[in-house]
Amino acid sequence: QLQASGGGVVQAGGSLRLACVASGRTFSGVGRAWFRQAPGQEREFVATLHWSTGSTIVADSVKGRFTISRDSAKNTVFLEMNSLEPADTAVYYCAAGAFWGSRRTTLDGYVYWGQGTQVTVSS
Repeated sequence: QLQASGGGVVQAGGSLRLACVASGRTFSGVGRAWFRQAPGQEREFVATLHWSTGSTIVADSVKGRFTISRDSAKNTVFLEMNSLEPADTAVYYCAAGAFWGSRRTTLDGYVYWGQGTQVTVSS
């Protein structure tokens, strides 16, 4: 089970830190990611991380502003979001998958999904 938290309302230029905790049955997969879905839009990739190596990939639209990281001891993945823009307004979902391969930036690369947390950026 994945539990996302940390969303909220922030003014443009502000920051938020999302967290995603994995609980329940031990998950041995290496892919962890964040996606987002704005109203009327498809769910899109934001960032992904290889749990073992710490390698990351960030979408071009958020590069330089968003950072994905992990706390292995707490089985938690974070998404640090800075310089937020109104276009970043969306429901943010965390995801987990067994592998970190060619589908690591696509929806079908992940099996487990959290419930989503709303991020609203006002202008």
